[in-house]
Amino acid sequence: MTTTTTLEALDAGARALLFTEARTANSFSERPVTDEDLAGIWELTRFAPTMANSQPLRALFVRTAEGKARLLPHVAEGSNRSKAEAAPVVAVLAYDADFHHQFPVTFPDRAEMFLESFGSMPAEAREPISKYSAALATGQFFLAVRAHGLAAGPMGGFDAAGIDEEFFAGTPWKSHLVVNLGHPGESPWFPRLPRVDVRDAVRWA
Repeated sequence: MTTTTTLEALDAGARALLFTEARTANSFSERPVTDEDLAGIWELTRFAPTMANSQPLRALFVRTAEGKARLLPHVAEGSNRSKAEAAPVVAVLAYDADFHHQFPVTFPDRAEMFLESFGSMPAEAREPISKYSAALATGQFFLAVRAHGLAAGPMGGFDAAGIDEEFFAGTPWKSHLVVNLGHPGESPWFPRLPRVDVRDAVRWA
């Protein structure tokens, strides 16, 4: 017997919050980001789709003066560093290159098979798999941030090897994105740039 499920569509306000009105923040207010906010963001993020439910995304939330002092030397000088210094929280998103060790938790019915198949791979073959699934989950991380009434400012200008040595030495975690988090500050948005025309981006078959 086949059953069907009807999914509820988000209303226009929710779609605007998560998609059409969402922006990359360039400044943040002094209003704090709470432990509950960060826990809630991760709770939503961890339900992202990933290969074989592998869930390789990991997060480091940097918010203390000590943590910032360790992080900032590895962020590109100039606007990137000043934005990270001013943000209430900086999330370092990473991927776990040894994600397969979690299969007894994430896919218990096939844990032995996955442990054997991925464990027999060289580390350099597992890394792009874990990095790709972490990138999928990173998209959901941004939606989770927006769902909590916060703004995100992702940055690519950082020394990944330096951050890994500073925070993840001796672990299989590898940083792949730095994201400033907080409530929007003064003049937080640059003018919105155009989007690729649908006629150039979508085909039908």
